[in-house]
Amino acid sequence: MSRRSRILVINPNSNEAVTEGLRQAVAPLSFTEGPEIVCETLKEGPIGIETQEHADSVTIPLRRRVESANDVDAFVIACYSDPGLHVAREGTARPVFGIAECGVLTALTRADSFGVIAIKSRSIPRHIRYLRQMDLMHRFAGERPLEMSVAESATGEGTLARMIAVATELKERDGAGAIVMGCAGMARHRRPLEEAVGVPVIDPTQAAVAMAIGAIAVR
Repeated sequence: MSRRSRILVINPNSNEAVTEGLRQAVAPLSFTEGPEIVCETLKEGPIGIETQEHADSVTIPLRRRVESANDVDAFVIACYSDPGLHVAREGTARPVFGIAECGVLTALTRADSFGVIAIKSRSIPRHIRYLRQMDLMHRFAGERPLEMSVAESATGEGTLARMIAVATELKERDGAGAIVMGCAGMARHRRPLEEAVGVPVIDPTQAAVAMAIGAIAVR
């Protein structure tokens, strides 16, 4: 009997609430006949990845986790900074997806320009550097912060209301035709946010897992 395919979604921070949010995000993509989708927490990670130092600190632990996972067919690094993405790809022949890359590429299939909701303003320069590397600044409408911590965005009250306010500014002031939620584990807000703002809203974890499922299906 052949082994069921498996996708490993790794939360690079050590916040279990974020990992639970990832499980909620990928639940609509989990089918009996499809790959098993497993979400896990990187114990070595900080409580939230909010700075370049935080992102760099998980690079080698992520590489080691990818190298040691012999029963996994595809990986998803579930942090919007895509920490360790290229280093992890060097460590395996299996596909490794970063949610920022996948979220932005998915947004580009839904609109001519996209905006990003950041957790904090200090994350924005790091995200913009990444978009420059991807050569996508000509499609980038803007990025605006919630000014919340990763932990607050995962569990705090009032998160949706703040997201609606920020997304409305991205649409009306910046001209974004699609919105990417620039954090993992907030998929429960995607549909109400999309309904409130009236443009496509992309959950990047769902986008990355969908691409992983496709890669496994056509391998």
